[in-house]
Amino acid sequence: MLAALFSLALSAEAQADTLTVYSARNEQLLKPLLDQFTKNSGTQVQLLTASEAALLARLSAEGASSPADVLITVDAGNLWQAVQKNLLQPLASGVLEKNIPAHLRDPANHWFGMSVRARTIVYSKARVPAGMLSTYEDLADPKWRGKLCLRTSKKVYNQSLVAMMMQDLGEAKTEAVVKGWVANLATDVFSDDTALLKAIAAGQCQVGIANTYYLARLLQADAAFPVGLFWANQATTGVHVNVSGAGVARHSKNPALARKFLEFLSSDEAQKIYSDKDLEFPANPAVAADSIIKSWGSFKPNVINVSKAGELQAAATRLMDRAGYR
Repeated sequence: MLAALFSLALSAEAQADTLTVYSARNEQLLKPLLDQFTKNSGTQVQLLTASEAALLARLSAEGASSPADVLITVDAGNLWQAVQKNLLQPLASGVLEKNIPAHLRDPANHWFGMSVRARTIVYSKARVPAGMLSTYEDLADPKWRGKLCLRTSKKVYNQSLVAMMMQDLGEAKTEAVVKGWVANLATDVFSDDTALLKAIAAGQCQVGIANTYYLARLLQADAAFPVGLFWANQATTGVHVNVSGAGVARHSKNPALARKFLEFLSSDEAQKIYSDKDLEFPANPAVAADSIIKSWGSFKPNVINVSKAGELQAAATRLMDRAGYR
């Protein structure tokens, strides 16, 4: 009996020193952050990666027996769904509230954005004068007929963009814009932003909408890549931004350690890793972005709370389907 009790005590101690992270982010992108946290704190991190849908389903099925301490995923829409499914717990942290602006976190502090993803207009430097560009809505103008490339509406990034447009413009006007986009398509929609950017470079189309880090990666590999970036809606609502973010799992066995990890992710040290390794914008405004990102200059973001992307996501998906955007 004493041996069994001693074994259980050791197991509990090991669990207390280990953080279990469920993540929909690419392991290669997340590993530098986990390694640095372990180096700083001595805490070992167990990582399980899967798609957002699979992780939310797993957390729901595991319930109180779940080993997960932290959920990390991309897009505020996915984080919003986790809150609706009661999979995250609210977190009181002065550090996180100081480091992460209010519009980049859950209103009730169930999750916090850790990096910012700006989704804006990209264009052919050889074929499009930057002065022709203005807003997401303008891409529905007939002047772009046969010149527009878009990523599939099935990707959450576009669902969140349209959801935020609905919040800003209303449903009827947003639907008219999306129908205009569909009418202006130069070719079928693309499965990812990288393929879209390469299509613009090849002359298959002239303008599109993409997350900035995809372009940054292509420019990092080839500084002469002939696609430019234009900050959309600077005179109106601002550029659509979204987040990759994290929250403490509802049934975490180590909530204090999970809080410490999230606070680390918001720190200058970790935010610099997000920027330099992942080529995303730091969520912490005190941290400078990577040089490629800084070369695009500053921009006005849309500061409506990103949780709206989740609240309106289902309606946005239905709107895109009605508009013929597949």
